[in-house]
Amino acid sequence: MARADDLALIDEYVKNIALKRHMLAVEATVLGYARKFGENEQIWGSVGLLHDFDYERWPNPPDHPLQGSAILRQKNYPEEVIYAILSHADYLSESHPRRSRLDKTLYACDELSGFLVACALVRPERLVGLSAKSVRKKMKQVSFAAAVNRDDIIRGAQELGVELDEHIDFCVQSLQPIAAELGLA
Repeated sequence: MARADDLALIDEYVKNIALKRHMLAVEATVLGYARKFGENEQIWGSVGLLHDFDYERWPNPPDHPLQGSAILRQKNYPEEVIYAILSHADYLSESHPRRSRLDKTLYACDELSGFLVACALVRPERLVGLSAKSVRKKMKQVSFAAAVNRDDIIRGAQELGVELDEHIDFCVQSLQPIAAELGLA
């Protein structure tokens, strides 16, 4: 499927601009890793972009992402895309453990991308100059972006096999080219 198909699906199922921006952020970070690892950018981009497209309609586990996976199957998305999306939900880990590098990358980028956007929104320079040190400092503030699970961020980097500070810096760099789309320009 082409990116235009992914975006059409998002437009059909997602009205919340913050959720759309989140999916764009995850797409950017997952694509950054696809380039770094020499992987299929179309597949990896679709996974990052579509991982939460069903969340607005079906936010409760296990409906999300099971409802979305059924829709993706009907639209003939590759099983690799569907499986990676299913594997990002910890509550589906028995039936869909994170096995591939793609599965682990999506998980590692999901919570962190949201947290990085939150960090950037409270800075006058936004993403410019955002460092791992300042992000980790914000991670210690429990009240800041309280919905973001810090353990998932840490576990994601560990499962991906990258040092947390390196992962943070890499994801910040991956977000910079789409700062305007994220409302961070």
